[in-house]
Amino acid sequence: MPANGLLRGDDGLQRCAWHANLPDYLEYHDREWGRPVTSDTRLFEKICLEGFQSGLSWLTILRKRDNFREAFHGFDIERVAAMGDADIERLVKNAGIIRHRGKITSTINNARQAILLANEKGSLAK
Repeated sequence: MPANGLLRGDDGLQRCAWHANLPDYLEYHDREWGRPVTSDTRLFEKICLEGFQSGLSWLTILRKRDNFREAFHGFDIERVAAMGDADIERLVKNAGIIRHRGKITSTINNARQAILLANEKGSLAK
């Protein structure tokens, strides 16, 4: 890693060196990383994906993100909170996501808790 932590990309722009010029990382770095999230849905998605990332690389999660969005109803908090045992069984068989039962059930529980928190505070993201 360069001493200043920056790397010049193929497009000539300097960026954080961790992106390593990989297209998935570049997109994430340039459009999302370090930017505030003001949408409850987007914040919930980030929380969930961070949970799924535990023990894995962030690149793995980024590459599966569209599959996660499909599997978890676009991270619509109400819809995820309503998921039950049949949904869990379906998700542990979904090769497009991380099929860890504990991470799946925690995502559903987190949705239920997010609803309570948003009801109390008015929003997750604000």
